[in-house]
Amino acid sequence: MQCIALEKAVALISDGATIMVGGFMGVGTPERLMDELVRQGKRDLTLICNDNALPGVGVGKLVSAGLRKTTVSSHIGVNPETQKRMFAGSLEVELSPQGTLIERIRAGGYGLGGVLTATGVGTMVEEGKRKIDVDGKEYLLETPLRADFALIHAMVADYLGNLRYALTARNFNPIIAMAGATVIATAANIVPVGVISPDEVMTPAAIVDYLVTNP
Repeated sequence: MQCIALEKAVALISDGATIMVGGFMGVGTPERLMDELVRQGKRDLTLICNDNALPGVGVGKLVSAGLRKTTVSSHIGVNPETQKRMFAGSLEVELSPQGTLIERIRAGGYGLGGVLTATGVGTMVEEGKRKIDVDGKEYLLETPLRADFALIHAMVADYLGNLRYALTARNFNPIIAMAGATVIATAANIVPVGVISPDEVMTPAAIVDYLVTNP
């Protein structure tokens, strides 16, 4: 793990990269990384995240700045800017049920070939997807999701990169961290090694590639 300045961390992300971002409606989202992505003007990003938050909040900042070409999310209903861009044809949107989405990410992170789910069978969701019969019941094979970069946020990190999250801000961050080829983390507090009890480590240092230094 390497400690890195914010601007250098975001400079690692190229135009056209696929990024996963933790958070639920902005809670647990690495806001400083979102702001720096906008400042550096990264373009044509494919974003995989639970939702599109709100205009000016979390990943919603990337929508407002027009930095994304594709979003893979479970819902976009509370961000009118995403809807507007989708209908205008400037943003491609792939919707996936929340449980299916996070399981696809988990499969990507854990090296699985996919997940089987009955959600969507018999609907337009099954179009183009392989169906598998298990004991007389049909399931859809949902393929794994991985990303070039996983951007996550923790409440506390130590100097090795071990992470602890706070309450519901934990949400999808630990699973997303497993599915990124390069993991960049921010933390509200960075503390000496040993302050975080081993039992409290939710994302181990071995998974984190870069920890963004605090101002």
